[in-house]
Amino acid sequence: MSTKAQEIPIYDSAQHRSTVIEEFLALIKYRDLLVQLVSRNLKARYKRSALGICWTLLNPLMMMIVLTVVFSSVFQSATGHYAVYALSGLIVWNFFAQTTASAMSELLWGGALLHRIYVPRVIFAMTALGTGLINLLIALLPLAVIMLLSGAPLRPSLLFLPVPILLTSMFALGVALFLSTLAVYFSDVLDMFQILLMGWMYLTPVIYPVEIIPDQYRWLMSLNPMYYLLAVFRAPIYSGQLADLQTLGIASLVATLTLAFGWWFFTRKADEFAYRI
Repeated sequence: MSTKAQEIPIYDSAQHRSTVIEEFLALIKYRDLLVQLVSRNLKARYKRSALGICWTLLNPLMMMIVLTVVFSSVFQSATGHYAVYALSGLIVWNFFAQTTASAMSELLWGGALLHRIYVPRVIFAMTALGTGLINLLIALLPLAVIMLLSGAPLRPSLLFLPVPILLTSMFALGVALFLSTLAVYFSDVLDMFQILLMGWMYLTPVIYPVEIIPDQYRWLMSLNPMYYLLAVFRAPIYSGQLADLQTLGIASLVATLTLAFGWWFFTRKADEFAYRI
């Protein structure tokens, strides 16, 4: 018998990494699965569609046409190129709304996978975000066409668009993670959020200019985080210039804090999801 003491593995709970970090590292490890899930979503969405991915182009375009016909005469004096104004707002709003709602559906419908194999739980929200980002980039094509047809100039400020897209993605992911956690425990969160989204859209200057709001009520916009994100996204497109530093700073702060809180809240409860879904 060897005199050498047998090495016994010792588990030290103090060395256990936080779930906040573990989920992030696991997401990097499972990045190939994330790509496959995003690809699956895109293929499933357009599999039996006659127009295929063109629906991503036509959906905001048709909505913009309807809004232009209905509201252009009302808001034309305040907005100028109303079609560009409306479409730029609809694109970023649809991205936020679809990403947050899809993240909840992805987690609830993918819950069976959690009972069979280990996957980072955050991958479902990231799948919704990845799918939404691709749809957003595709939707920018009809916006460019509308800008050319309406005579709205394509200015160098458009090169700044990755920044507001990143900020909106951070905010959408933070909200998606928070709501997905609630949806695991309360199944009616998704339905309630759909109703909230409708009201939230009309409280955000997506299809109307903020100038039409009476001065005594305009301060309410400061309580709406999407107001700042929308302003940062729309400014390079519609105004041809960057948003002011205060608006950009608030949008950056809101996006960062929302993502940090959503990630913390989600990972704090992630170990319970397999037992609750």
